Amino acid sequence: MRDDDKFTHSEEQLLHLQQLLDNADGTGLKGFFVELDVLDTARMLESFPAKTRDLLWEFVPSDLIGEVLAEVDETIRADYVEDLSLSDVQEIIKGLDAQEVAEVLDVADEAIKTSVYASLDEDIRAQVEVLHAYEEDVVGRYMDPETVNVKQGVSLEAVQRYIRIHHLLDDESQEIMITDKYKRLLGTLTLIDLIKQPQEAVVDDYMYEPFTLNDRMKVSDAAALLRSKELHFVPVIDSDGLLVGQLNPTDVLEITQDDADLTLKHMSGVSDEEEVFTPIMRSAKSRGVWLGINLLTAFLAAAVIGQFTAVLDQIVALAILMPVVASMGGIAGSQTLTVVIRGLALGQIAGNNKRWLYNKELWVGISNGLVWSLVVGAISQLWFGDILITLVITLAIFINMSVANMAGVLIPLVLKKLKIDPALSGAVVLTTVTDVIGFLSFLGLATLIILV
Repeated sequence: MRDDDKFTHSEEQLLHLQQLLDNADGTGLKGFFVELDVLDTARMLESFPAKTRDLLWEFVPSDLIGEVLAEVDETIRADYVEDLSLSDVQEIIKGLDAQEVAEVLDVADEAIKTSVYASLDEDIRAQVEVLHAYEEDVVGRYMDPETVNVKQGVSLEAVQRYIRIHHLLDDESQEIMITDKYKRLLGTLTLIDLIKQPQEAVVDDYMYEPFTLNDRMKVSDAAALLRSKELHFVPVIDSDGLLVGQLNPTDVLEITQDDADLTLKHMSGVSDEEEVFTPIMRSAKSRGVWLGINLLTAFLAAAVIGQFTAVLDQIVALAILMPVVASMGGIAGSQTLTVVIRGLALGQIAGNNKRWLYNKELWVGISNGLVWSLVVGAISQLWFGDILITLVITLAIFINMSVANMAGVLIPLVLKKLKIDPALSGAVVLTTVTDVIGFLSFLGLATLIILV
């Protein structure tokens, strides 16, 4: 490989990898993956469809296969592990930590999982079992169950000696946990204080009360807290205050990224499992559910239009202008919906500020509705030269944009109260509301003002 083959941008890496594939350069492919770390390797593999990915697996260094497998998207991991034998899985998980072993075994056949459990080191097995005891969408599933903890009254010098003897620290560790004899978390000690403070001092003198997360907390709620408090390391406790694990920087990053990824997918009606190169039929099936739901709402809007065939038969201009009303309301509502869902994800919306937010968006809708209804009205007057049609379109857009902004606030708040993910169904509900209100106001006003 050339001296400049150590890229800083993943797009450059991807383009170079594609070139190596096009040239069938086996030596170059092997050297390419040797230069990558685990995360970059996983991202590269996720950037190709299944057949090409299978080819690339052959060039991933054998000592990294397990770590890479634990890092790639779950659907890719499942497809790969499905074809592995018991001996293959046992070989792959050698040297992996409990979190990585848990990721691999998550998608393994039950018989293989049972056999691998029996062959694991006792400590690793216990940690993996702890992780597997949690549901997939709670903090406990993401945490590192292995912590460095000491008891009260121990000197800093003794702690350092203890850590060195047992080789307890790794690249992820940032704080020492102080617990009582029941493993109840009392405080934490930073590595900086452990080193720079007087070594004869005891841990009690420099420990502080940390921010903690409950092991059963939903990942979406945890992600909002981690972002708002800009935390990079968090102890995890159970409902009794007992220390059960910790979130290292990579765990925190995974939680926030997974939450953002799911929110983005849900807003578009895409399933949690779908990724860029998911097979055609699997993608079509997962998206089809929400397309079907959207079709039902579209027919609801069409039914509203069907009630006003008389006015549409007489005035062609209304049929021309009708999509403008729905479009303006849809955009206005989507803007508000996005802002509110983001605020909910960050934990910024609660209590009394909901009323302030509702009032704010009401006035934003009225202000924009007034401005843009006048703009559309002016264009309509220049286009058709009919003051009654101008009046209808102006009032309809003002009404729909005002209602759309209010709906953009109320829909996600109501869905959250009903324990339904606002990102998953908010857009569908909003589209229905803005279409129905838009067509109803436009055609209803046209019937009253023009025909009556």
